Order: sequence, then C-alpha cells, then structure tokens
Amino acid sequence: MHISPYEQGNIFNKDPMRDRKLLLKKQEIRKLIGMLQQKGYTLVPISLYFQGSFVKVELGIGKGKKLYDKREDLKKKDQERYMKQHMN
Repeated sequence: MHISPYEQGNIFNKDPMRDRKLLLKKQEIRKLIGMLQQKGYTLVPISLYFQGSFVKVELGIGKGKKLYDKREDLKKKDQERYMKQHMN
C-alpha cells in the first residue's frame, strides 16, 4: 500500500512503498485465507483511518455477482434509461 510521505517531514520519513504488517492474530489470518480460497470470494478494503501513529484498515469479504444478477441490473438500467428518454 502506498502512503504518501509527510510534506513537512525530514530525512527520517519512511519509504511510502515499504511492506506493512497486518496486525491480526494467527487464527484471524487463517480464517481470512480459508474464505479467500473459496471460489468467488475476495478481500476488500472498506475504509482507512488514522488512530495515533497507526493507519487502520477495515477489511471485508466480498463475493462476485452471479450472471443472473448482472442481467437484472442491466435490465433495470435499460428500463430507467428508456423512462428518462420518454419523459422529456
């Protein structure tokens, strides 16, 4: 992850592209790895925030849409576009 260096910093600024530790317990890491190995799941960063000198990340597990879900969304978008065109 890239965290830009502090503009008013000095020569002791850290490298913005350095590796960072994921501060979780071993059991939590194993649980995430187990879920990610299932087909269709991915790890998604939800939010980033500072707490003291730490940058904290909220993580979530996401699952991709099925083909029929995508078709429904496309159908809804098409219907809304049609309604907007014919309302004017």
